[in-house]
Amino acid sequence: MQTLTSPARFEQEIRKSRFLANAAPIASESEAKAFIAATGDTSANHNCWAYRLGGIYRFNDDGEPSGTAGKPILQAIDGQEIDGVAVVVTRWFGGILLGSGGLIRAYGGTAASCLKLAEKTEIIAMARRMICCGFGDLALVKARLTAMPQVTISGESYDGEGAALTVDMPESRTGEIVRLVTDLTSSRARISAEE
Repeated sequence: MQTLTSPARFEQEIRKSRFLANAAPIASESEAKAFIAATGDTSANHNCWAYRLGGIYRFNDDGEPSGTAGKPILQAIDGQEIDGVAVVVTRWFGGILLGSGGLIRAYGGTAASCLKLAEKTEIIAMARRMICCGFGDLALVKARLTAMPQVTISGESYDGEGAALTVDMPESRTGEIVRLVTDLTSSRARISAEE
């Protein structure tokens, strides 16, 4: 899965109708709704949209025949395996009817072209672990963890024995990182999933 790194825009004319697609990364449904509200053009005939955020998705035909606009936009999102994105396709009617098939191709194609042009980044599933270690191991553990790509220490707390580190890491590398910390501390560190 991928997501957009920044907003994207694509415009084309199809049989005298002007189609403008705007896409943006989103982190919540409220962000999606705000983007849709801010992006729609009141002078246009239709502002059709779709968004996907994990298992949550919505789409709207904004007055076009049912299933000819919002759903093709969502299919363009899903077809390119993009998540955390909202797309608005605005249409200014040019006087020539496109028919249901033409509308599906126009809305879906405009959205797909916009998403193809957009800068994307891979979505990496993250895991969080709590690592408790003594002061004698702390400097080495922190140095090795912070040197690893995509691994961050997002929290630290201390007591009389040592430190508890909250560590975010790629889910796919959890086993490798746990083994590393276990080896570095000769099994003295306690590692658990954060609750």
